[in-house]
Amino acid sequence: MKRIIFLLLFFFPAIAFCQAKVTVAADGSGKYKTVQEALNAVPLNNKKPISIFIKNGIYKEKLHLDSSKNFVTLIGESKFNTILTYDDHTGKIAPNGDSINTRTSWSFKIKADNFIAENITFQNDAGFSAGQAVAVESDGDKAIFRNCRFLGFQDVLFTNSDNGRQYYFNCYIDGTTDFIFGSATVWFEQCHIHSKKNSHITAASTPKEHPYGYVFNDCVLTGDTVLNKVSLGRPWRPFAAVVYLHCYLDKHIMPDGWANWNKTDNYKTTRYAEYKNYGPGASTVGRLTWTKQLTDEEAAQYSLKNVFGDWVPK
Repeated sequence: MKRIIFLLLFFFPAIAFCQAKVTVAADGSGKYKTVQEALNAVPLNNKKPISIFIKNGIYKEKLHLDSSKNFVTLIGESKFNTILTYDDHTGKIAPNGDSINTRTSWSFKIKADNFIAENITFQNDAGFSAGQAVAVESDGDKAIFRNCRFLGFQDVLFTNSDNGRQYYFNCYIDGTTDFIFGSATVWFEQCHIHSKKNSHITAASTPKEHPYGYVFNDCVLTGDTVLNKVSLGRPWRPFAAVVYLHCYLDKHIMPDGWANWNKTDNYKTTRYAEYKNYGPGASTVGRLTWTKQLTDEEAAQYSLKNVFGDWVPK
């Protein structure tokens, strides 16, 4: 009897989990041929983990995950060859006749909580001169991206949630202007951030009441070889919070380090800081007076527990 109970406990959860897995393949070898078909099949008000495996291919789709379709995991066959892309951008006309803007230009809009993505390239391929063109707009809480790539130009990754928490591990993110922007609380761990224009990496809009905004820990920042005037960020809203800890900053980072948002007063309340960064662009000589170099005690406050509270990304 004990053996039967053990086998039931051991196998039934696995069977249930397998039943919640589906495959997307553009060549028709999976259950679905498009990613949106698989997302549409996720039940509303979902409370069970659902895993969607996406085979290699270029999936040109404007994707949307509804706010009640929680606990979805997307797993690509490989991060370089599983590509989710679209090309909407500001000024383009949508099928309904409306003009596309920053908030409607996304290639993939994720409204749900507890979303996970692994081994996928997310892209907006509108082009260098297209203006704002979002690859991913992440609006939910407790989002995790592991071993993913985010490709585009201006406004690539939109972390669009005042109360949302997001975690990026071993991801590659590139772009031109403000290509990581928004109001969410976000931790970037061991990520590669690559600039393709003399402009700004981040445009945070952290709410005043939130002590943490963007945290870059043990990341690598590089730029195209001709660049030498890239800023670590500019404040989209007052109280923008961004910190770089133990990061490699290449020569594309300008001596000022940071920049203001045009001629606004946003800099007066900005919470911009660095701690023990290294590399050609990490010199603290010349940094703007309204930015900060953290002490050991201040840097110690930047932990996943302090930043995310009761949520521990796994």
